[in-house]
Amino acid sequence: MTPTPEPTLPFSRIKLRTGAVVFCGNDVALIRRDRADSTHYTLPGGNVEHGEDLGAALARELGEELGLDVDRADGGDLLWVIDQRVTRPGPTPPPRKLHLIYRLHITPDIRATLAVQELDELPDGSHEIGAVEWVNYRQTADLPIFPPIGPSLAALASPRAAVSAAALAAVTDENYTWV
Repeated sequence: MTPTPEPTLPFSRIKLRTGAVVFCGNDVALIRRDRADSTHYTLPGGNVEHGEDLGAALARELGEELGLDVDRADGGDLLWVIDQRVTRPGPTPPPRKLHLIYRLHITPDIRATLAVQELDELPDGSHEIGAVEWVNYRQTADLPIFPPIGPSLAALASPRAAVSAAALAAVTDENYTWV
């Protein structure tokens, strides 16, 4: 069997990423990354591995990044889906990425046991350190969060409020510049 060649066109392959809005009361867990010329935030989560179940991917990522056992959390419903088609720096063509954002709720006792920093492995084997910050969800509208969910998150009537549409606006080169 001949191996499939790597795609050479932007967005010709699709990756899935699971992430979670982890609530503790009105606060949500965000990972802050400070770089030389910017600071940005991400939700805890990461890419789904080949053949991996979505729930298993979310549990693995939250375990790796926060030390959270999802069986101790409440909820787990799919909150939002975001279609990302953004050109990014680097030698390989950017993938199209679908972000599947879930919602979980934890108690203050569980929060007290979670990680305060997250190590993200870089291609060279080194690690970038991210700080786990708890932010009131109503104050996320103007934060540089990727994917850009801040306004939708801040607009929730309450941490358990239903959403009318799970599909958020696509993230494209027309409305986002890679940080």
